[in-house]
Parts: sequence; C-alpha cells; structure tokens
Amino acid sequence: MKATQQLHDAGQSLWLDNITRALLTSGGLRRYIAELSVTGLTSNPTIFDNAINKSTDYDAAIRQKNSAGKHGEELFFELALEDLTQAADLFRPTHERTNGVDGWVSLEVSPKLAYDAASTVVAAKELHAKGGRPNLFIKIPGTREGLPAIEEAIFAGVPVNVTLLFSREQYVAAANAYIRGVERRLAAGLNPHVASVASIFISRWDVAANKQVPATLHDRLGIAIARRAYKAYRDLLASDPWLRLLNNGARSQRLLFASTGTKDPKASDVLYVKSLAAPHSINTMPENTLMALADHGSIGAMLPHDGGNAEAEIAEFQKAGVDVDALAEQLQREGAESFVKSWDDLLSCIVNKSAELLRKAG
Repeated sequence: MKATQQLHDAGQSLWLDNITRALLTSGGLRRYIAELSVTGLTSNPTIFDNAINKSTDYDAAIRQKNSAGKHGEELFFELALEDLTQAADLFRPTHERTNGVDGWVSLEVSPKLAYDAASTVVAAKELHAKGGRPNLFIKIPGTREGLPAIEEAIFAGVPVNVTLLFSREQYVAAANAYIRGVERRLAAGLNPHVASVASIFISRWDVAANKQVPATLHDRLGIAIARRAYKAYRDLLASDPWLRLLNNGARSQRLLFASTGTKDPKASDVLYVKSLAAPHSINTMPENTLMALADHGSIGAMLPHDGGNAEAEIAEFQKAGVDVDALAEQLQREGAESFVKSWDDLLSCIVNKSAELLRKAG
C-alpha cells in the first residue's frame, strides 16, 4: 500500500498544491485522485503565473477573452475559475461522499486586499458566486486586517481557506474569527454549517531560522511550530464553546499544513509530511512532494494531541537567539508582500502574453 493511501486512511487529507490546464486536460489530476488518494487542491498566484507563462495552454482562451474586452484581473479570474471549476467537478464525488468535509479547491482573493477587510469581503462573495461550485474555498489572509473579513465572509455563507498563518497565536485568532462568524449565523437563524480550513505555513520557518542557528537545529523549527498549533487546534475542538456550536449543527474548521515542500536539499524530501501526520487535518503539498511520498515515503506515528515535544523544541531556538514571536510577525508580513509580488508578476505575465498573441495574430 502506498504511503499516500496509508496517510489518507489514517485520517489526514492529501491535497495538491498545484494546478495547470495541462494537469486537467492530460488526466493527471484524475489519476492523482484515483491512484494517490488526493482529495483536494490549492492554488495561488505563483502557481498560475508559472502555468500561464511556461506553456501555450492558455493562449486560445486569452485570445478569446481579449477579443471580448477582458483584461487584467478580470481576465485572470476567468482563466482561474475555468481551471478550478473543472477541478472542483473532479473532486465533487469526494465532496458529496464526505458530506462536505473534503473534496475542496481554493482560489485566492487579490493579495493586494490583505489589509483591506471591506474590499476582501466584497471580492470573496463575488468570486464564490462566479465559481458556482459548493466545494470552492475562497482564500483570505489571516492578517489582523483579514480577521474581520474572515468573520464577515463566514457570516455571509462563503467557505473560507484562511491563509498566511505562521504561529499558534495567528491560528487561534483566525479560528476565533471563524467561530464568531458561525455564532452570528446561529443568532440570525441561519444554517451554521459553513466550511473553513486554517492554513499554517511550515517550511518558511526553517528557511529563516536555518540562517541563525547551528546545524543541529536545522529544519526543526517549522515542525515544532506546527505541532504547537496542532495542540491549540485539538484543545479548541474539545472546548465547551466549540462543542456547543457542534451541537447546533456547525462544522469544525480543519487545520491545514501548508508550505510542506522541503526547501533544504540536505533534508528528506518528505520531512514535513512524515512529521505532521495527524487525523482530522490536511497536508497540501507540491507535486514533487506528493510523488516522493508515493514513491518512497513512509508514515510513522500520528501527532500526539498535546503536540509532543513542541515547547521543548521551541525553547532550544529561543536559547539560540531566535525571537519566535517576532519571527512569526515577520514571516506573515513577508508572506503578504511575496504574494503581492507574485500577483503583480502574474498580471504582467498576462499583459505580455496578450501583447505577444496580438502580434502573432497581426
């Protein structure tokens, strides 16, 4: 039995952190679903930038949309939704079989709205409506300014993938925003079942920390931070306030481990997958990590409810001079800035591709 199926059977969802039109048209995603236990998919501007820039797969659609007067963000979101609705349809049987727990795809609002709550809510509602699929998450960053947007989107019935979380504290703040949105739905007499996941980024911790600490501490901080967040997640699931919501028909917000591709060439290519196997959670991984897991990965013990030795591990980094709280804030800020740059690169790519296609047509 492949490690991918073992992990799925143990209760953790495997999502693919990639989408391209070729992956859809070639049947590749369908094979991943059938053979590698993939039950969901995430996307981001960098993924779409690479997909559009490094292939001709989108050329015909770009020509057609340019002719219809579509440009810039509007054109991109139409391209993205064409891909993601196809993917959502492939995952629809999983979504229905699991009563909406699994089988999701994710589309991000413009990263330029990370610090604009009101505009984020408007964009989230519009994108979800345009997608027209029950298993489409809208990604909203878990920045301080994003928290009110998360609450409002949940209250409005929009399923949310909270992104750009880097610490226990940021995760808990996002989870509480989700809970407030659900509580408001109950108070308004609305169905409290609005799905959400909270995505905590892992490998970026080690990229940053490895520069500051001795080799004996390399590639350990991200896992410790994830385990600390997992303890907070399990504590929240068992709390009286959350149990009361479940009793009224709400659905728990699952924790998602993101950025789980190994960045350090000296470390195992399945380091973050094997170390963060945990029931009722998600690991969204790049294609090469998924293939490595299927080829030579192995699954060990599941994460303990209490996070295991997370606090002792983090204490070692603090002794080595790493200010974990400050680094969490830095990583979130840099992550938001990186997403904006990727967004700008994506829109530039579409402009350049449109101009190139126009020249060829002339």
